[in-house]
Amino acid sequence: MFGGQVIPPSKSPHLRKSGSRPVVFDLDKEEGNVEMEGLLHSTGSNDLKIASLPMTTAAIMPSPILLWRFKVLLFFLWGFICCKIGWDSVMRMSVNLRDLFLYEAFLYYNPLLLVTMMVWLWGVNLWVFAQSTISYAKIFDLDQNHLTHREIWKVATWMTIIVPTSMTAYLYLYSHGEVSLAASQPVLLYCAVSLVLIFPFDIFYLSSRYYLLRTLWRIVFPLQAITFADFFVADILTSMSKVFSDLERSVCRMVHRQVATIAWFEADSVCGSHSIGIPIALVLPYIFRLFQCLRQYKDTKEKTTLFNALKYSTAVPVIFLSALKYHVLLDSWTNFYRPLWLLSGVINSLYSFYWDVTRDWDLSCFTRIFKYNKPSLCSYLLHGRRWVYFWVIGSNFILRLAWTYKLSAHLRHNYLTVFTITALEMIRRFQWVFFRVENEWNKMSSKSNLQLSEISSEEDKLLAPNDHNI
Repeated sequence: MFGGQVIPPSKSPHLRKSGSRPVVFDLDKEEGNVEMEGLLHSTGSNDLKIASLPMTTAAIMPSPILLWRFKVLLFFLWGFICCKIGWDSVMRMSVNLRDLFLYEAFLYYNPLLLVTMMVWLWGVNLWVFAQSTISYAKIFDLDQNHLTHREIWKVATWMTIIVPTSMTAYLYLYSHGEVSLAASQPVLLYCAVSLVLIFPFDIFYLSSRYYLLRTLWRIVFPLQAITFADFFVADILTSMSKVFSDLERSVCRMVHRQVATIAWFEADSVCGSHSIGIPIALVLPYIFRLFQCLRQYKDTKEKTTLFNALKYSTAVPVIFLSALKYHVLLDSWTNFYRPLWLLSGVINSLYSFYWDVTRDWDLSCFTRIFKYNKPSLCSYLLHGRRWVYFWVIGSNFILRLAWTYKLSAHLRHNYLTVFTITALEMIRRFQWVFFRVENEWNKMSSKSNLQLSEISSEEDKLLAPNDHNI
């Protein structure tokens, strides 16, 4: 009776199957196994719960399109609030001081607003290059960490928020009698921008900031061979000479504590409209570009670089003859210096227009820039269309003539007109970038193709059979 086989009930938890045979386990071991299975079962269920948490969280997260629309709504709401506060602040002032006050506000914030506009346009340039077959990273010798158009637009968005906010605070504080606080707004903004540019820590795109500062250093001191990025940025700086002129006047007033005061109203003051610093600031980008051309001639001995240097030198008489109006008699200006100024302006505009079309762009490959990798509406409207020729050439010619207005210090009475002309020059440079970069890419491609053809021809010669007569 005691030696017989003990058969547990069929529903017993101690019965397991191995194949088709019933197996009876030791009860003590089975208790441990049951506990272990319970632990594993509870652990597995917890893992399933934890794994299901990200899915649940992702399910309740809003879509990227919804987030983007919400950000755009906040952006426009913020813009409306700034415009409303700024308009109410200006209307609080007397009519006599309103124009002078707006002129001063535009002087401080106009440079950074124009820089912000240029950053937006540069992002559009990079977006078009990314859609096309042009490798702008190879042209500018950029590393893998270079900023894309999305990051450029992110920087431009923050600049669009910060600069108008500071301007709105300046208008509001000044109109409500807080003159000292109002005067601190542009000073704080300029200091913040300067600190962000030179911040030595690895935040705010350190490598890109270092690349920009290094390029600016090479532009100011062309002691080495000139790269494409060097003279490309220098060309853009010539379109921003008005920005440098206003920066000089703004910093001068900040240093001499003339912000939000009537001291700067005097034309003959240290920072007045007759200051010699204005034409110097206007001419500096052209001088930098002139020295670059001379450096290129020293390295390459190409005569075209001398003709290019001559083009930049034609801007010098336009700037300084205009500044002479404040330092000579009226009759001398009207009868002698003004005709010279007009003649030099026409020569500079026509020479620059000729160089843009024939040298910087090279019309033989004028339409390739707008051919995208994937066919799209923009590619259909722009690629190979005749109107693109007429628009780019015509607008470049007109804006080259209008640019002379900005280079002339004695034509700055209407700040809105000057701001508009400067913004149009930014747009002209924006479209100039497309064809200038495309032309450089075509040169690089043709050079590489030529090198490959030479290598293949040499290989063919080496591999060709030699016929020897025995």
